[in-house]
Amino acid sequence: MTTIRQDDLIRSVADALQHISYYHPLDYIQNLARAYAREASPAARDAMAQILVNSRMCAEGHRPLCQDTGIVNVFCKVGMNVRWDARLSLTEMINEGVRQAYLHPDNKLRASIVADPSGLRLNTRDNTPAVVHTELVLGDEVSITVAAKGGGSENKSKFAMLNPNDSIVEWVLNTVPLMGAGWCPPGMLGIGIGGTAEKAMLMAKEALMEPIDIQDLQARGAQNGLEALRLELYEKVNALGIGAQGLGGLTTVLDVKILDYPTHAASKPIAMIPNCAATRHAHFVLDGSGPAELAVPKLADWPTISWSAGASARRVNLDSVTAQDIATWRPGETLLLSGAMLTGRDAAHQRIQTLLERGESLPAGLDFRGRFIYYVGPVDPVRDEVMGPAGPTTATRMDKFTEMMLAKTGLLGMIGKAERGPSGIEAIKRHAAVYLMAVGGAAYLVSKAIRKSRVVAFADLGMEAVYEFVVEEMPVTVAVDAQGTSVHQTGPAEWRARIGKIPVAVKA
Repeated sequence: MTTIRQDDLIRSVADALQHISYYHPLDYIQNLARAYAREASPAARDAMAQILVNSRMCAEGHRPLCQDTGIVNVFCKVGMNVRWDARLSLTEMINEGVRQAYLHPDNKLRASIVADPSGLRLNTRDNTPAVVHTELVLGDEVSITVAAKGGGSENKSKFAMLNPNDSIVEWVLNTVPLMGAGWCPPGMLGIGIGGTAEKAMLMAKEALMEPIDIQDLQARGAQNGLEALRLELYEKVNALGIGAQGLGGLTTVLDVKILDYPTHAASKPIAMIPNCAATRHAHFVLDGSGPAELAVPKLADWPTISWSAGASARRVNLDSVTAQDIATWRPGETLLLSGAMLTGRDAAHQRIQTLLERGESLPAGLDFRGRFIYYVGPVDPVRDEVMGPAGPTTATRMDKFTEMMLAKTGLLGMIGKAERGPSGIEAIKRHAAVYLMAVGGAAYLVSKAIRKSRVVAFADLGMEAVYEFVVEEMPVTVAVDAQGTSVHQTGPAEWRARIGKIPVAVKA
C-alpha cells in the first residue's frame, strides 16, 4: 500500500502550476510552428510569430505566457490502495498548492478568482479555490492533471442537447463562428458527446488535456468513427477561415479532440470547449517516493523565429494624437504606440458607469479626454520589471459600455483583443473613434513595451484597477476603423472564400 504525503502533493501541484505558467506543452509549440510555416495570411502569420516569440521569452524568463493565468482545473485519479499521511482533505491540499504557486515571489501569477459570483465578486487574492474532479480507480498511485484555463477561452464554452438524428458536424460548424476570436485561436477544440449535460461538459474539458496528434492521425487514417469525425471537423473548422486571432487565415485549430460516453436513447448531448494560444496543462503521478518532477523542455525545441513590426508600421504618439489623425488609419494597418494610455476592464467600466449615472465626478486624475483605454488586467511585476505580462482581454465584454465611454468621457479609442460586437462597432462608427487589437497570447512581449506604470483609480479592484501605462512602440493592429470597418469581419470572409470548402448549408 502506497503512502502519499501531504507536502508532496502540495509541492507537486504548486510546481506544476508554476511550470505551465511559462512553458507551453511541446506538442503545441511544434504544431503552431508547422502552422506558421504554411500560413498564407500575412496578418495571421504575424500573430503566430508574436505568440511563438512570446513563448520562447517566457520559457527563458520564467514569466507567464498570458496575463490571465487562469482558473485552476484539477483532475485526480486516486488509486484505491493509496493511504494518506495528511491533515488536510484532498481539495484542501490542492488549494494550498494553488495558493503557493500563485503567490510565488519570483513568478507571482495573477489572482483572477472572485467569490460571491452573483453579488460582490470579491477577488480571493490567491486564485483559490480550484475546480477539482476526483475519481477512485484501481491501483496504488495518484494521477493528477492540472490545467490553468483562461477566462477568454472558458467563456466561449458551448453546449446543446441535440436530437438523436441531428448532425454534429453541422452544429460545430454553425457554433464555432459564434465563439468569435476571444478564445485566442489557433488553439484546440475539446468536444464531449453523450452521457448527460454535465458529463458532456466534463468530457470536453478532459479532451483538451490530450496531446496534439492530428498530423499522425491524418497520416495513418481513421480507424473508427470518432477518429473520422475528428478529421472531418479539423478540416472543416479550419476551412471557416477564422484564422489566428480571428484575422482570417488557414489555421484556426491545431487539433480537435473528442471523448464520448453512452447516453439516453432520446438524447444527444454535445459540449465544446476551446483551448487558447496559452494552452496550459501538465500531468504527473505520485507513487509515494516524493514530489513529482516535470521534465524541463530545452530551448532548442522552440523554432527560431523573430518578429518585427515591419517598415510600413505607422508610429503613433499617444500624447498628441487627435481625432483627425485616427480618421486616416486603415483596417489591418500596424501601429506602434508610444506615450501614455489608461487601462480598464469590466469592474472599472461598471464603476465608471455607476458614478456617471449618479451624476458624480470621476476620481481625481482619471481623465479620458483625447486618450486611449487598454482593456487589460496585468500580472504584478517582479524583480526589476515595470509591469508583469500585460496582454489584452476580450473586447466584446466592454461593448455594453462603449457608447457611454465615447459619449460621456471624451475617450478617443480602445485597445483589446478579438472582435467587437454590433453595438460596439456602431458606437465606434457613430463617434468616429477607433478600436485597436493587440495579440492575445503575447502578454510578456507586450509588457516589454511598458516603460512606466502607476495606479490612477480604483486600487481596491486589484488587477482590475485603472492604471496609466507609458509605452514605447507597443504593436497593435487597426481592427475597427473610424468608419466602422472591422477586420474580424472582412478577414475571415476573405479567407473562407479563398479556401472554398464550406458547405452552402452551413451558416458560417
